Amino acid sequence: MNRNLVRTLLCAGVLGLLAVFATACGSSGDTTADNSGDTEQEKVSSPQAEAAVADYRSYLEENTAELVAETEPFVAAVVAGELEKAKSLYATARTPYERIEPVAETFGDLDPEIDARENDVPANEFEGFHRIEKALWEEESLKGMAPVAEDLLADVEELAEKVETVELEPEQIANGANELLAEVSASKITGEEERYSHVDLVDFEANVEGSEAAFEAVKPLLHDADLSGEIESDFKAVFNSLQPYRTDDGFVPYTELTKADTKKLAVGIDTLAEKLSLVPAAIASSEDG
Repeated sequence: MNRNLVRTLLCAGVLGLLAVFATACGSSGDTTADNSGDTEQEKVSSPQAEAAVADYRSYLEENTAELVAETEPFVAAVVAGELEKAKSLYATARTPYERIEPVAETFGDLDPEIDARENDVPANEFEGFHRIEKALWEEESLKGMAPVAEDLLADVEELAEKVETVELEPEQIANGANELLAEVSASKITGEEERYSHVDLVDFEANVEGSEAAFEAVKPLLHDADLSGEIESDFKAVFNSLQPYRTDDGFVPYTELTKADTKKLAVGIDTLAEKLSLVPAAIASSEDG
């Protein structure tokens, strides 16, 4: 056979094999990438996870709508200089915000602008609900508070729009519920949240309501009936622990509670928070499985 012809045939054969090999490798690589992508997509958009997020988002939207509705008359009273009326509306306006605090970190700068406590931010940045609270109960004057109140209303209106699209994940929702209760036990139980108005028990109840709503949203993802049952029982116990302090129009001032009272409340919150701290990992494990 002609030597050049042999060389040509050999080269063609080698090149053909290389082409087949390259195609197979490329196909294998593409399949791996596609499978990985499909797996990740399934994890992110699983029907159960989407349902949990949708359920909780609905709760956020409901409460931010209420927040706007209750803040409007409160702000109007502040702007009009109606001190006693503003005092009477303060706790009611605060309640919806306290319920959605499990995901407060997603609000960005809106959280401190709406809810920062004195000494948590520089003096020239102290605004929102607690700046007005100080004016109402300590300064006994609403002089200069109209711009603060108007900014507060603008912030809560912006927040109501933001919760419609803010990114949420089930583990984040569950973790937020736990972290909020840890904050209640560590700092809010001391009375520093409402240091001028002393309506801390209103916040306390709203925080627990918000944590419970967050847990209920992700509960279908928690495949641990024992843990779920214990958490539900602990929530009931915490709500029951508040009953002795309830009045016809809310709760007794926090200053009326004894150290024994606050310790009892803290123990109940700690017990609940300890169980809730197990939920994020349990949810992640369940989704992975």
